[in-house]
Amino acid sequence: MVLDSILRELNRRIEQAALHSEVTEEGIERLCAEAIEYDLYAVVVNPAWVANASKRLMDSRVRLVSVVGFPLGANRTDIKVAEAVEAVLDGAHEIDMVANIGWLVANRFAEVEAEIRKVRRQIPADIVLKVIIEAGKLSDQQQSEATKAVVLGGAQFVKTSTGFFGGATVDQVNRLVASSAGQIEVKASGGIKTVADCEKLLAAGATRLGTSSGPAILRELKQLSQ
Repeated sequence: MVLDSILRELNRRIEQAALHSEVTEEGIERLCAEAIEYDLYAVVVNPAWVANASKRLMDSRVRLVSVVGFPLGANRTDIKVAEAVEAVLDGAHEIDMVANIGWLVANRFAEVEAEIRKVRRQIPADIVLKVIIEAGKLSDQQQSEATKAVVLGGAQFVKTSTGFFGGATVDQVNRLVASSAGQIEVKASGGIKTVADCEKLLAAGATRLGTSSGPAILRELKQLSQ
């Protein structure tokens, strides 16, 4: 196989997640060790594990992402702000915040925008803010309007989904890329398990991939490249 240019340095597109409820300290240790071994872009953890993961990733170039308002997005805005602030203090480099999905479903995009802006203003400018819109719960038009709210709120990425309620699709990524008009980037997340999945979503315009299968994907890629 001649490695397609879109798959070169695939490891640096992958954010390896460990977000299920039964994650243990041993699981965080394994997550970070694998991320360092495979030189992944980032690991994504729940807020309780940020400080622990930060210590394990010290002296590596793996970035640390904390989720906020995960997975339902239904926390009060002040709680989301506090979660984001504390995560940064604990060592997070990036925040993946779940938008209020109920507001998005009800077309309350101005309120979503305002919430994003409040979080953005309370964390340092060099901290990347990604906003999860749970695209599978929204109509095509709502996905577009949600993306515009993310742009106007000052985030750097719109993210397709938590992965808890369905995975990313090529159609979703295409729509989010078009709606962002080059002002922000798109992270595809959920159901990404193979090299083919990665290739399709990157070709559609995603620049980051959220998955719990990063090492397995890269082992597959190595086999395909031989």
